[in-house]
Amino acid sequence: MSETDLQAVLWDMDGTLLESEQMWEIAVRELSLHLGGPMSDETREKTIGATSPHALAVVFDSLGLDKTPEALRDARNWMYARVGELFAEGLEWRPGAREALQLVRDRGLRSALVTNTERELGDVALDTMGRKYFDVSVCGDEIPAGKPDPAPYLRAAELLGVDPARCLAVEDSPTGAASAEAAGCTVLVVPSFVEVPRGPRRILRDSLVGLSGNDLHSLHALVTV
Repeated sequence: MSETDLQAVLWDMDGTLLESEQMWEIAVRELSLHLGGPMSDETREKTIGATSPHALAVVFDSLGLDKTPEALRDARNWMYARVGELFAEGLEWRPGAREALQLVRDRGLRSALVTNTERELGDVALDTMGRKYFDVSVCGDEIPAGKPDPAPYLRAAELLGVDPARCLAVEDSPTGAASAEAAGCTVLVVPSFVEVPRGPRRILRDSLVGLSGNDLHSLHALVTV
């Protein structure tokens, strides 16, 4: 095995593995109405892939609201309760996602879930997907800074005991891709809601459907060779 061989795959959750980005879409738009007014598409795009504190700040700023600790706490609790209701109605896989997770397991690669979603909802999703697919998980309330900061991916690599340069991160958003790239991972980008710009460590693919073990290693090698 060379010093650049692929050792682990690090997975984003919302919009990458699960069709849950639509649930955040519903909840954050309803939150905006709850707080005082409808949300523009431009504002919504700024919240995609963001940490909860950042997304809430965007919503508050768009409505001209004071970001007091109490108001932000109440909004966060309202939003998480609403997303929890939507999660309880059923979470669906993104196309090819479950097969891709099993492929990583079959290939003997390490696997981590890396999400800006906080643990309270991350655990609901893990139970739905199956914890057997992941060696570790990192949620948004467990690191000093969320995506686009590299901290979530650096923490996942640390927990796995793997160099980030030997990891393939799978992402769907500009925020997540920036985080993984800054951490030193190769990034497989499968866009969902918004277009993701190209980058020096990014490979774009339309879907996870049909992904093979050889694809995993060859995509990683495209950047590391």
